[in-house]
Amino acid sequence: MAAEQIYPAIVASPGLVRGPLFIDRAAAAVEAEDSPEEALDRLTAAAATARQQLERLAAEADGDAREILEFQIELLGDPELIAPARAAVEAGAAAASAWRTAIGSLIEDYESDDDHYFQARATDLKDLRDRVLRALSGDAETTPRTVDGIYVAEDLAPSRFLEIDWSRFKGAALTGGSTAGHVAILARARGVPMLIGLEARLDSLGEGADAVLDAEDGRLVVAPTPGHLDNYQARIATREATLAAERALLPKPAITASGARVAVMVNVDDPAVLDAIDPAHCDGIGLARSELQFYGPIEKTGSLPDEETQYRLYSRLVKWADGRPVTVRTLDAGADKPIPGLTREGETNPFLGVRGLRLSLARPEVFKVQLRALARAAAEGTLKVMFPMVTAPWEFDAACEHFDHALAELRIEGAAAAMPALGMMVEVPAAALGVARFDADFFSIGSNDLIQYVTAVNREEKRLVQLFDPLDPGVLELIARVADHGRGEGKEVSLCGDMASDPRCIPALLQAGLRSLSVAPAALGRAKAAVAAWDGKG
Repeated sequence: MAAEQIYPAIVASPGLVRGPLFIDRAAAAVEAEDSPEEALDRLTAAAATARQQLERLAAEADGDAREILEFQIELLGDPELIAPARAAVEAGAAAASAWRTAIGSLIEDYESDDDHYFQARATDLKDLRDRVLRALSGDAETTPRTVDGIYVAEDLAPSRFLEIDWSRFKGAALTGGSTAGHVAILARARGVPMLIGLEARLDSLGEGADAVLDAEDGRLVVAPTPGHLDNYQARIATREATLAAERALLPKPAITASGARVAVMVNVDDPAVLDAIDPAHCDGIGLARSELQFYGPIEKTGSLPDEETQYRLYSRLVKWADGRPVTVRTLDAGADKPIPGLTREGETNPFLGVRGLRLSLARPEVFKVQLRALARAAAEGTLKVMFPMVTAPWEFDAACEHFDHALAELRIEGAAAAMPALGMMVEVPAAALGVARFDADFFSIGSNDLIQYVTAVNREEKRLVQLFDPLDPGVLELIARVADHGRGEGKEVSLCGDMASDPRCIPALLQAGLRSLSVAPAALGRAKAAVAAWDGKG
């Protein structure tokens, strides 16, 4: 019997599951003894196969997922990406090794770049590398056939995540990754347990080995001892019972043990996730991240999404909510979410730079298109609009004036449009401290950035994870301050960051006076259970 091995990792999406390991070592392509002409034909055909796979995925995807896939399709269509490999093949190198070497150099360049945008795109390049290698090896099967297993890989591109049938896997463990990355966000939204930063070499893990993915304590346990396995089985059974109880709460309103009603809404990154959610299970959409629709078009065509494209997206959200409120956040680009040609390049500290509302006010021609689309959608239901990264009252007032002008134009044109409630994100400490100075219709606390700015910790820095503390007294004091102001003024205050999806944090948020939370779709039942368990005694 193999000895038990425990590999530490970081929790990206919570869960506790057991199953056989599936190790995705990215198909080792056969180094065929081809002539340069034959090798070049094989490489060209493999690239075409990879592109066809991505195009099929893109045709079925939506929102952020589709835009990521379109970026990869464009990369494969770029002659400069293939050129170094072609040159190596023509010089006598095998197709697989030429491809690995050529794209490997580009991956290293992206990973070493100081820009978060290029660092994130390194994962997309790895996905392209592996797709072409699989095609070169003749492996047309892109979805693993393992059933009820644990997926283990070096990293996982968003396109690969979307391609995998997660009903066949119980969870995933990656040696790379980031808790703030696209894949971690997708995993949390869909309820896929995931570990990142796994401290293990893939070649040291046995294919099919019995393992426990502990995305509660942060470790992968391979070949657990009988004693440890009994303990994990008991924990898994308890967790499954808990999940069943949480699912039973989905159709019910969230009510504390003392009888207080709490609104629980959902965050939306990709509109496609709404297909799996019954709108009656939530109180609406508390955060729709509008910036995600901006990435694909500008990378593919060089232009931003037009008014009609944006309007269709907002209208879809309103129709899905079926009378419940939908809160759309205006473009929140910049920092770790740069958009080529729109956000500024070379900022010394982009997290403190021209981002969020600052960028929209600096680019009124872009802002105007979004506001017109939002005003049109507001005529169809209960749409609310909030501005991100607000620091000073004059910024909020200026944004409201832009909305007034956009609405006036539409009415002159005879278009159906309406003025929605206008609110603001509270994520800058200065805004939280001076919240009484803002004449907003409602407030939504962005806990991720608020924690980052209060603790002076980059939320993507793994080595400082202990300092990035959502329950830091300073963070909770600011949240309570904003909640108290809203209660006194009769204005809604919600929280839409990761804290709202974390049962460990929900009691502190309710104690701070919040009665409205917006959570990841997969956290709906979990959040309602945490609310129901709170007795109001701290």
